[in-house]
Amino acid sequence: MEIVYCTMCQWLLRAGWMAQELLSTFSTELGAVTLVPKTGGVFRITVDDHVVWDRKTDGGFPDAAELKRRVRDQIDPDRELGHADRTTPTGDAG
Repeated sequence: MEIVYCTMCQWLLRAGWMAQELLSTFSTELGAVTLVPKTGGVFRITVDDHVVWDRKTDGGFPDAAELKRRVRDQIDPDRELGHADRTTPTGDAG
């Protein structure tokens, strides 16, 4: 897995946090997460050369639950993620 991030935008901390979240959830499935510094506003996450998130295409940054769902769908589609699989109900707060 690779997380390519923009150094000029100072997204190293965000990339590191996402790597930590993914390694905590998929420690044995991923094996490693490589942080790749680039420039030009890039923030892209790939698994086995498959793009699971691209800031420019997907619009911004993923939250942890969405990122974990996308990675899971790529590496182990039958795996349950517990609370990350639940959708937030919309409508009234009662």
